[in-house]
Amino acid sequence: MSRRASVWLRVAPLVGTGMLLAAALWWRRNPSACPYGQRFWVELPHPFVTRARLRAALDPKPGERVLEVGPGTGYYSLEVAQWLAPGGTLDILDLQQEMLDHTMGRARHRGIAGITPSRGDAQALPYPDAAFDAAYTIVTLGEVPDQDAALRELARVLKPAGRLVVGELFGDPHWVPFRGLIDHAQAARLSYERRVGGRLGYYARFRTAAAPEHGDCHPETSSGWDNEQAGR
Repeated sequence: MSRRASVWLRVAPLVGTGMLLAAALWWRRNPSACPYGQRFWVELPHPFVTRARLRAALDPKPGERVLEVGPGTGYYSLEVAQWLAPGGTLDILDLQQEMLDHTMGRARHRGIAGITPSRGDAQALPYPDAAFDAAYTIVTLGEVPDQDAALRELARVLKPAGRLVVGELFGDPHWVPFRGLIDHAQAARLSYERRVGGRLGYYARFRTAAAPEHGDCHPETSSGWDNEQAGR
């Protein structure tokens, strides 16, 4: 082996690592959805933000109407749709029609009904006020240029006392830290309830304000913060 080849073998891993870090930094500074052509990233196993933990955080019930923002190729969608049966429906919203088509194709192949796709922007959801019992978005919020707008929209389309679950995975280029998420959610008038998971990946659950009882002009707006769930 020549000296030049030997040097390259030692340097190549460092060059590759540097390129990956540079790409991740650029992606973090320029929020955007994962392109359909790179969908293998969203099809990989999701450690720490598993389907079982999502079910524990979301607490879906048969007959409910639930919204998923950013379904990718349906990693969570197909399971959630089955949790809502019988009688429930799952709406999925994505910027990319290819992602929606992929998810719906998988659903048809597995004989799963009750999923309704819509193409749209998380910053301006194409749904009326108080349309959903619950909503969730997983490793997607950080891809949205205006996270505050997205959370306000999610709060708007949820029913009174509706549930919102946000999932984040450490290492994702668009990772939203837990305490930063709490600040964004409070700005959208979402009350923090609980956390499932730890520092490497978590689900945080929030609620919209409950409808005031007759004659009550001051509904409870507790933030629900506790040290244990905050991972301290």
